[in-house]
Amino acid sequence: MSNPQDVRVVACEVTFEPVPFRAPLKFGGRVVDRTDLINAAVTVERRDGQTATGHGSMPVGNVWAWPSSAVGPDQAEPAMKRFAGGAGRALTASGGYGDVIEHGHRLLESHAETAREVQAGSDLPEPLPPLAQLVAASPIDAALHDAVGRVHDRSSFDVLGPEFLNRDLSAYLDGRFAGEYLDRYTLRAPKVTMPLYHLVGALDPLTNADVEKPIGDGLPETLAEWIAADGLTHFKIKLAGDDLDWDVDRVLRVERVVAEAKGQGAAWQYSCDFNEKCRDAAYVVEFLDRVKAGSPGAFDRIQYLEQPTHRDLFAHPIPVHEAAKIKPVVIDESLTGYGALLRAVDLGYSGVALKACKGQTESLLMGAAAQKLGLFLCVQDLTCPGASFLHSASLAARIPTVAAIEGNGRQYCPAPNAAWAPRYPGLFEITDGTVRTAELDGPGLGFK
Repeated sequence: MSNPQDVRVVACEVTFEPVPFRAPLKFGGRVVDRTDLINAAVTVERRDGQTATGHGSMPVGNVWAWPSSAVGPDQAEPAMKRFAGGAGRALTASGGYGDVIEHGHRLLESHAETAREVQAGSDLPEPLPPLAQLVAASPIDAALHDAVGRVHDRSSFDVLGPEFLNRDLSAYLDGRFAGEYLDRYTLRAPKVTMPLYHLVGALDPLTNADVEKPIGDGLPETLAEWIAADGLTHFKIKLAGDDLDWDVDRVLRVERVVAEAKGQGAAWQYSCDFNEKCRDAAYVVEFLDRVKAGSPGAFDRIQYLEQPTHRDLFAHPIPVHEAAKIKPVVIDESLTGYGALLRAVDLGYSGVALKACKGQTESLLMGAAAQKLGLFLCVQDLTCPGASFLHSASLAARIPTVAAIEGNGRQYCPAPNAAWAPRYPGLFEITDGTVRTAELDGPGLGFK
């Protein structure tokens, strides 16, 4: 029997928007100084003829999603754009009715064929890797979820129960989820506020002495200035992963700057991101030991460690159990599906980093799986400005066990924020280190 709540996708439009960076961002030995936004609009129709259009936006992020010795950034970026267009066509191809997760899952299943088409049409030596596929399709998937929420005049997070979904989670994960739906793993209202994780990139100046050439655009230019301006309490530190002395010194330097800026009695936390450059868990353990020896307080403030070793957990099965005994160790680049998540758990990973840039459908499924398995959860972004940051914040605000959200678009590419800040000041005007996620309470993904 057909579900009267089902929808069909009737149109998808994909466009692109250049975004310059005010300052370069270095991570994992790579530097980003510009990007393009992939913007998508998806229109759905209910069985009763009611229609609505949803929107999604995400940076291309090719430098992060497709690091390759065979395909350069100048080839990867246009290939990911072509993939986005192909993903939009794949979403509309079936023309059939279904629920939002059925449509989103079919989109995921179409990625491999779309990647082959892009490779064949672009003379590329390799196809788009799974992570690049997820990122390029993520604004289309976001627009789908936004549209389905809007056509029912509800939050996208309130159309995830059995009234709206035709199959339970066991159809997408495994038998452990029989009889369960995504409404069990999401909140009916966004969290009121969430701490904001501020990024300390490898090139970012910590103090005035580190500033070689001032930007002069009126925004803070050093970590100390950002703390004073935004009242920050959470700091994500980008590390080298292959230079132990530098990594330890960087954390201890950050600790000194934060301690001086915050003063006695203040509380703050760190996450440490190695961007998959560590050779093994022993490197991470030694890093933690040396940080603790240099500053017990800095060690205590490390909330979690992110993706220390290679992203391909099958080709490079490096166990991290010993590091995870000390601090939560989360996967980021490795998380491209449920199989990868289970593989990570086998290798000792104890947490998961969700990202809106991997798609709303995939993020919801992985968020449910992580909660079921008792894993540490965080939400990070892809230097997301404007609507893409609002989407990321909306996701974080609706996953129960996520305690903080990363948001660094305001640091590196804030221009797209200008159109949104007057409507959502609590998300873009930071004064106490938190974002006012309660503002994301509208239909669809929560903002318009």
